[in-house]
Amino acid sequence: MSQQSAASKPSLQGVKIKARKGAVKAQAKHEPSGMPDQLYKHLETVPENDFDTFATKLVQAGSTLEFLKYADALFEIILVGGLIQPGGSYVDDRAPTSPFTIFNAKDPASVEDLKKYVDVLNKLIRRYKYLQKPLEAQTLPSLLQYINRWSPDQRDKLAITLGLLFSQGIAGTACLQSLTKDQLVKNDASIAVLAIIFRAYLADQSMDHLAAALKRGNIKDLLLFFPPNRRDAKILDDFFRKEGLPQVAEWYTKKQYALAKEGIIAELKSLSGHEESTETIISAVHSKLEEQTLPDTDLIQCIWQGLMASVDWNARPDQIEGLALREIGKFSPILEAFCNGPKVEVALINQVQVHCYEDTRIMKAFPHILKACVLYNNDCISDQAIIYWHQKGAKPQGKQYFLKSTEALVKFLQEQDSDEDDE
Repeated sequence: MSQQSAASKPSLQGVKIKARKGAVKAQAKHEPSGMPDQLYKHLETVPENDFDTFATKLVQAGSTLEFLKYADALFEIILVGGLIQPGGSYVDDRAPTSPFTIFNAKDPASVEDLKKYVDVLNKLIRRYKYLQKPLEAQTLPSLLQYINRWSPDQRDKLAITLGLLFSQGIAGTACLQSLTKDQLVKNDASIAVLAIIFRAYLADQSMDHLAAALKRGNIKDLLLFFPPNRRDAKILDDFFRKEGLPQVAEWYTKKQYALAKEGIIAELKSLSGHEESTETIISAVHSKLEEQTLPDTDLIQCIWQGLMASVDWNARPDQIEGLALREIGKFSPILEAFCNGPKVEVALINQVQVHCYEDTRIMKAFPHILKACVLYNNDCISDQAIIYWHQKGAKPQGKQYFLKSTEALVKFLQEQDSDEDDE
């Protein structure tokens, strides 16, 4: 064997293998670095209710402690007073509680008191913006899954704090999905916490603001926070009204109405586009109403929108009005099936008015749609509905134009009614 081949192979020495960030963070919470003790040293000299000093001390601690690495531990200490292990119990039950934690707030929990704690968190996150993501993506979902392990007072404090964090934009509502787990929804535990969160939020912001926050967090259906055997819109409505949150009940009802409307419009567009029979289309609408009822005035507007959406309007400009009259004449038996009263008839006229206003190609056809060969002659709407609409029921969109264009029709109908009265 040659001397060259007998030589030892080169090796790397002094090379440090860099661990993955995720592994570092996962280990950080439990490594014996004494992070809680170090943090406590910054906080333990602060008087109990001196929140400005607590905020200052936490910001100062960030210059020496690796907050990004210890984000989970930091927020668990601030929110629940110590480190939490899988299962929801404290890592060390004998360890001292944090000098600063929301669990130190007065009993019973109140929005006014917990706002002071949330203000401290807000100042900390404004200084260290990188802490916001781990708070909403890791800490809050983790703590929420153990919500049934806290005492009632602790649960209320955490729920109010969450409501304030959401209302002030410090954290997003996506973490609420943790409350839909099976072990939490039973016995109404999740929905009870959600009501407290909403009440705190609405003490700070409007229902529209809360609705937007829930949408951003992809919280689509509040029924998922109820036990499976209680997932009913009436139960939800009763629950939030009893909790003093009627605005939540009303918002949910409107949201369900909106979804039902979208479903009916899409169904009619599809069925009409495939030229299904009138009977099939009417039956499909009734089936949709079994899933979610709608006021008759809203329903007729949805039916009109769905039918009109199925029409191919790619015709020559001089043929658009004729196309509109033909198509609406074809759909009039469907409209007639759901025109079951004066209010519904006026709602339909208003829907036609708005449609003609938005599609200027068929504005001139409006009086013909009402009389000549479509709605009036097919008994969809009565003469009294047209007269009432003309006198005081018209929508503001293009109102003067549409009233002027139907003057002759209304005059004719009024004279016809007078002749019938004379007889």
